[in-house]
Amino acid sequence: MTVTSVDAAGLGRRRAVGLVTPALILVTAFLVVPAVWTVYLGMTDYRLTGIQAANPQFVGLDNYRAALVDPDFRNSLWLTLLFVLGSAIIGQTVAGFALAWTLRAVPRLVRGGVEALVLLAWILPSSIVAFLWVAYLSGDGGTLNALLHTSGTDWLLEHPMASIIVFNTWRGTAFSMLLFSAALGAVPPSQLESARLAGAGTFAQLRDVVLPHIRGHVLTNTLLISLWTFNDFSPYLLTAGGPNHASETLPVFIYNKALYGGQLGYGSAISFIMLVINLVIALFYVRLLRERR
Repeated sequence: MTVTSVDAAGLGRRRAVGLVTPALILVTAFLVVPAVWTVYLGMTDYRLTGIQAANPQFVGLDNYRAALVDPDFRNSLWLTLLFVLGSAIIGQTVAGFALAWTLRAVPRLVRGGVEALVLLAWILPSSIVAFLWVAYLSGDGGTLNALLHTSGTDWLLEHPMASIIVFNTWRGTAFSMLLFSAALGAVPPSQLESARLAGAGTFAQLRDVVLPHIRGHVLTNTLLISLWTFNDFSPYLLTAGGPNHASETLPVFIYNKALYGGQLGYGSAISFIMLVINLVIALFYVRLLRERR
């Protein structure tokens, strides 16, 4: 029996290899090589300036050991997990689903207007959105202070983590809303109507009819926005990690150490640790999806 005869697509081994080779080249060039280079740099004392810039030395796992005992690293890891929990898992998921569920029952014109506003927040460049939120949260003539009559409160300095969590939730809810809108459209209306006729309230309908149908969509949405939020650098545009490291998430911590501080070797080690955490998060959600099937 030839290879072609057992090939469902009829391509044969050579043509199949030729088909996937360009993709493999791109993956190798833009993912594998940078990852390997990051691992190598993380085992050196390479810096942007000084003797280590011209003649970096191999230090093995010293950078990783230093990271594990670095209170600033542990603080940034905790803040990143808090940022993901508050902004992605709770904020964007809940807000996106609430919008998608609510907009099902409103007139089409109203629904279109709300969706356009939510999408506008998503497609605007991060620098523009950050400037708008800095103006909104400013302690000197900020819009929020004018609305709440709390003149002089500098939200970015006094409540930095809450500020960037709300900022990222507002900015990223559109993706969850669109995904849940498509998922809710696939829920059989007859089942919802049967639940209503049986006396089920809104909560019971969501628990017994809607969520079992869209569980896969919920997990997929949570996986994607968790990874995006975990690696998001945009909080730097609002607080630069301050004040006094109070909002320094891992991407900002790496920037401050590797580029602003010049410690490329140490920053690369943190980057690899961050990559491993991303893989753990992805594998956790993939396992949940497989259990669902």
